[in-house]
Amino acid sequence: MLDKKTETLIIPDLLRELRLDQALAQILTDYSRSQIQQWIESGNVLVNQRPCKAKMKVKGGEVVNIEVTFKSHAESLAQEIPLSILFEDESIIIINKPVGMVVHPGAGNADQTLFNALLHHSSQLQSLPRAGILHRLDKNTSGLLVIAKTPLAFKKLSHQLKNRTIKREYRAIVQGLFISGGLIDAPIGRHPIHRKRMTVIDTGKSSQTHYRIIEKYRAHTLLQVRLETGRTHQIRVHFSHIHHPIVGDPVYGGRMQLAKGMSNQLITALREFKRQALHACALGLYHPDTDELMQWQINLPDDMQKLIHILRDDIQ
Repeated sequence: MLDKKTETLIIPDLLRELRLDQALAQILTDYSRSQIQQWIESGNVLVNQRPCKAKMKVKGGEVVNIEVTFKSHAESLAQEIPLSILFEDESIIIINKPVGMVVHPGAGNADQTLFNALLHHSSQLQSLPRAGILHRLDKNTSGLLVIAKTPLAFKKLSHQLKNRTIKREYRAIVQGLFISGGLIDAPIGRHPIHRKRMTVIDTGKSSQTHYRIIEKYRAHTLLQVRLETGRTHQIRVHFSHIHHPIVGDPVYGGRMQLAKGMSNQLITALREFKRQALHACALGLYHPDTDELMQWQINLPDDMQKLIHILRDDIQ
């Protein structure tokens, strides 16, 4: 189902000689240029009552009629699912996603996702791309996500993501010991054989992950991890690539490593930890309305805290 409304405007003289899509992007600041280009290509934009192309140069004074359309998510997709909301105002929502919640419907997860929960939480999200979801966390990664509630917020926050001004910090328990922190700079792309997996590959997209040591145990390390880019499974792939996979990772973790002298309690805890020990603990961004820097931080989930206590006890 499509939501529609009509915009009528006149191109000001100061924008003359610009491409039509460039001029409209400067006037309709709530919408992205790519969205405006889609409306032009779909025939939703008329200049002086005539069809047009995005690349046409404007002269100033043209009357432009735009049929603004948004794909509205069917109300049947809205589901009453509890959300852990840390902050909400007219433009954004900050959510603490629990382990086990899928962010967006897909193969094997048709509903009961964050997407469905958001549609129920706020009807205005029905007309936004992906219900305002700007970035994702894997199903079994917990932590902070930002949701846009308006087209302008979606546009501005997408721009921040692209320009890497949204700060995302994680905690990860990984196999093996580190001497110091560092940077993993390795391109990530789809695995050429196992298409559901990502891998470090020359043809992949540039990917950078910063890390520093928080605490070392007998054969594991607790790391602070900061993303410079945001590729699919980036942290999991990068640490697996340098032979320090995240504890419990069912896809990239490999064989569980046991150290000499490790307690039976720890061995049992590691074997029973069935999800990647990864948590998005901190988020910082510039508010799309005020440009104020806002930051949030949350504690580790109970299962990671319990594992850390056992790791500490093992070396005492």
